[in-house]
Amino acid sequence: MGVEDTADLADRLEAIAEELGDLAFDRLRTATAAAGRGSTPDPAVVAEERRLTRARRAVEKAMVLLRTPTGAAPGADDTD
Repeated sequence: MGVEDTADLADRLEAIAEELGDLAFDRLRTATAAAGRGSTPDPAVVAEERRLTRARRAVEKAMVLLRTPTGAAPGADDTD
């Protein structure tokens, strides 16, 4: 797998991460709408939002790994 292949995969993962983020946001909107009406948000909707957010973070980590030059540790140049 060449550099172009991994860059293409990283781009596709970025799109997937955005889709997961959109789905999670929709679930969060559903939960807050229920709370706004005075009812308790559906625990299944809240749990699904958390699951989607975890999946998005995992996909983003994979994307970063694919975009990191070979031999370089992700975050190695962070000065925070």
